[in-house]
Amino acid sequence: MDINIETVQGNTSVTILHPHGRIDGSNYQVLIDQGNRLYQAGTRHLVIDLADVSFLSSAGLVALHKLVLIMSGQKVEEQQDGWHALGAIEHDAEAGPQGFVKLLNPQPKVANTLQMAGMDAFFETFTDTAAAVASF
Repeated sequence: MDINIETVQGNTSVTILHPHGRIDGSNYQVLIDQGNRLYQAGTRHLVIDLADVSFLSSAGLVALHKLVLIMSGQKVEEQQDGWHALGAIEHDAEAGPQGFVKLLNPQPKVANTLQMAGMDAFFETFTDTAAAVASF
């Protein structure tokens, strides 16, 4: 998976990640590591453009959830993977939308995965970059 990064200025500075390819067990940690680097560099608002993501596995769901934890300043432990992570996702999704990470242009297959996991209630999803950036 390749990831392009851009920073735009809206009401606040927003970083947009553009991952390309699949997000699955073979590469989800790359997305998490990128989120950690961005947070350390000062990013607090993140848009993830899923237009070029063809597949999102349960590991990809874990990565998206961890990005929210990272951007909210919470410590993320590696042992929070697996069933523990999926339980945490379900718990947090029940709380409703969070305000740190927004999603942009998920392909239908990816949108379906988010819906089946209940994460569509956890993430605000946009089809317009300007609207996603302005939502912060």
